[in-house]
Amino acid sequence: MHEEIHIPKNATFFDKTATNSFYGTGLLNYFKSEEIEHVVMMGCTTQHCIDSAVRTATINGLDVTLVGDGHSTTGSDILHAEQIIQHHNDTLHGHYNVENFSIVRKTEEDLFHPTHHLYR
Repeated sequence: MHEEIHIPKNATFFDKTATNSFYGTGLLNYFKSEEIEHVVMMGCTTQHCIDSAVRTATINGLDVTLVGDGHSTTGSDILHAEQIIQHHNDTLHGHYNVENFSIVRKTEEDLFHPTHHLYR
């Protein structure tokens, strides 16, 4: 983890092998059993892993904070990496599924204290 991400001492980590972090990991069951309603997401690759995880989380009853400067990717023949990242930050900020939604925040913010109530 990047040194500027202030991870809670009691944080639990899961390893994944698929694009979607919820696939085959027990992650969603863990969130439900612990009554977790808010998750912070960062990582690689933006257009695959990050996009699918944010969308899956919101349809499964979680509010998401996506760390806008905490995910990355490589460019393609069509778009540079920075364009892909910005597009997903723009698209996923405010992405909602009925009750739950995602917001994009920056690394220096207090990410583990959700601000979703300010948008409801």
